[in-house]
Amino acid sequence: MSGKPSVAILGGTGDLGSGLAKRWLAAGYDVTIGSRSAEKAQAFAKELGAGARGDDNVGAAKAADIVVVAVPFSNHEATLLEVKDAVQGKIVVDAAVPLVPPKVSTVQLPAEGSAAQIAQNLLGDGVRVVSAFHNVGATKLHSGGRADCDILVFGNDKESRDLVVAMANEVGNCGIDGGVLANSAAAEALTSVLIGINRRYKVPGAGIRITGLTADSQK
Repeated sequence: MSGKPSVAILGGTGDLGSGLAKRWLAAGYDVTIGSRSAEKAQAFAKELGAGARGDDNVGAAKAADIVVVAVPFSNHEATLLEVKDAVQGKIVVDAAVPLVPPKVSTVQLPAEGSAAQIAQNLLGDGVRVVSAFHNVGATKLHSGGRADCDILVFGNDKESRDLVVAMANEVGNCGIDGGVLANSAAAEALTSVLIGINRRYKVPGAGIRITGLTADSQK
């Protein structure tokens, strides 16, 4: 037992999900990899080593205190509906970005305002949805380091935001409390902007920094 909340990552075999898993395992979190295929998740968890296990999405969601949804937007709604019963009473961290191919560098937010708001609407008031990790380039995570960016965290429950800010501190430079869930639209939209910047400037993972904060102001 690490004393930290246990984490399930749905989409944990994907680029972002697997990068997050590596960072949190290194920080001492117990991590369950979730996938539509339990066998695929278990095989990848074995590669990750101590502290990792694998299961299908529902099993992973049931096993963890905090459930991270790191699936493509095209699978977002189906994944949420699949685990809806399993996540009641828990924190669900939504990292989905509403990208609409082929114009993924153009902001195209859904009618609901954000992917995070879709998640809250689908899961209901029994789930505390927190939105984070939209602007994290996974390349650095896979090389064993932190992403060179700050990470904005949104949610309507401050205690839940604080828990996810602590998790974000293990992934990037700094987790930043961005306020209520409605504000997630800003970070979700920014992902398309950053994709465009990556293409135009030929960089692998442009990120954001929040200036003007001090160590004391973040206590």
